[in-house]
Amino acid sequence: MTHAGPFPLSAFKSGPLRGRFRVPGDKSISHRALMLGALATGRTRIRGLLESEDVINTAQAVTALGAPASKSGDVWEVLGRGTGGLAQPAAPLDFGNAGTGSRLMMGVVAPHDIAVTMIGDASLSKRPMGRILGPLKQMGVEVDENRERLPLTIRGSSRLVPIVYELPVPSAQVKSAVLLAGLGTAGETTVIEREPTRDHTERMLRHFGAEVTCVADGERTRITIKGQAELEGRDVTVPADPSSAAFLIAAALIVPGSDVTVEGVLINPTRTGLYTTLKEMGADIAFLDEREEGGEPVADIRVRSSPLTGVDVPAARAPAMIDEYPMLAVVAAFAKGATRMNGLAELKVKESDRLAATAAGLAANGVQAEAVGDTLTVHGTGTVPGGGTVATHLDHRIAMSFLVMGLAAAQPVTVDDTAMIATSFPEFRALMERLGARFGEGLAP
Repeated sequence: MTHAGPFPLSAFKSGPLRGRFRVPGDKSISHRALMLGALATGRTRIRGLLESEDVINTAQAVTALGAPASKSGDVWEVLGRGTGGLAQPAAPLDFGNAGTGSRLMMGVVAPHDIAVTMIGDASLSKRPMGRILGPLKQMGVEVDENRERLPLTIRGSSRLVPIVYELPVPSAQVKSAVLLAGLGTAGETTVIEREPTRDHTERMLRHFGAEVTCVADGERTRITIKGQAELEGRDVTVPADPSSAAFLIAAALIVPGSDVTVEGVLINPTRTGLYTTLKEMGADIAFLDEREEGGEPVADIRVRSSPLTGVDVPAARAPAMIDEYPMLAVVAAFAKGATRMNGLAELKVKESDRLAATAAGLAANGVQAEAVGDTLTVHGTGTVPGGGTVATHLDHRIAMSFLVMGLAAAQPVTVDDTAMIATSFPEFRALMERLGARFGEGLAP
């Protein structure tokens, strides 16, 4: 991600938000469609690909690895190289701010006899990669200088050994990297998870023709992939991103008189924790026209402004809504009573320490909140004073969450930078303004 300097933006109290819209494609599925298209034989056609900086970086990475990805009309096409067929890139792969893209790509390149240098922006270069690299090293991957942060060079091997790996903490990225490495490894590779995490990789591997099984083992699940499968190029339709939809849904809940429908949103059970929580708080949310697209469940989601009450959010729900906690914390500020969000350790290793950044943003706008250990507690009073400036720490979700806060706060809310919003939701401002949101450049007067 190029970053020329800070671009502050202020959000102002708005009138009712109204409309029916579709948000961009899901980021997680977009990354995976490009990668599996590269590993398949033949042509993969992708509709609805999220054209954010993160995903474009992944498209450029698979192209550099010998699987050209390009857009024709409104469809992206990837010309795959087949399992084990990727080539040595001529230059480092630059992932910008993309944690998902960089971590999953480590699994993609692992079973190839190539050395790949991976780089990223300042934010990504601070993020830990050890949890991904640990199991890949067990399989036979080498990492120059044993680095655990970007920039780093991975040396793959076509002679990886299959492993059985139990996730120490819930992580769809670690699970996915191991399964993708196992795809090109002789034998069966198994990941054991104690708590469910996003299953997009398993679903899409099956869509492309891989043999993946999920077996209950007591309270755990064993996910096994049969290696050296031949994948075939497929058509993929990417559903609307629920993490992006969360900002519209939250805004409609807290701005009085609002009535918004978001079309074609992914409602995979591993991604619906936010909706479950909001309904427990009293939110008027309805799933309409539930259907399946490209192996994933989707629905149109209608939400109307609602009085909300604080709730306790169990730690077990964290994997199903890990990206939505900053937005939930803002909504909780407008609820009455305390909302306790438990099990948030993963938030500390996102684009920023999201736990600390969220608590600081709330405090800057007159909301009482405290982050203790892995728990964030927000003491809602039904109204938010606002008037503060939020340090985003180059984190797109912090920026968007607090801009939503400003739409219902008594005084404007300013975020110190918005350039990084393009990593996941380039259309955020334009779409919100079409709903009726009010924003202004720079610091609020």
